[in-house]
Amino acid sequence: MLTGGRFLWTRTIGSTLIGQSIDTTAFCFIAFAGVLPIADIWKIISFGIVSKVLYETLATPFTYAIVGWLKRAEGVDHFDTRTDFNPFKFSIADHSRRELPGGGVAGD
Repeated sequence: MLTGGRFLWTRTIGSTLIGQSIDTTAFCFIAFAGVLPIADIWKIISFGIVSKVLYETLATPFTYAIVGWLKRAEGVDHFDTRTDFNPFKFSIADHSRRELPGGGVAGD
């Protein structure tokens, strides 16, 4: 929402950097803690993150080409401004009373 549907490269590379940093760090410590020295684990983590971000950077032109092709093929360039994409928003709907087919009410 911040970029208004523009700057796809910042979203693809930025999400890879953040997501893979968390994923690679967690995996390496779970897999190698107590097996390898901490210095070696950090080297593996660093290599993993750099290689994944580099791959995403090299793949970005292909991502642009595919997104552009899909938009042309579908005739749609839609940017959803009214959807709340907050993954932390949680609500519980009150379904204690609802109408049933035939006019009855459930939950009484």
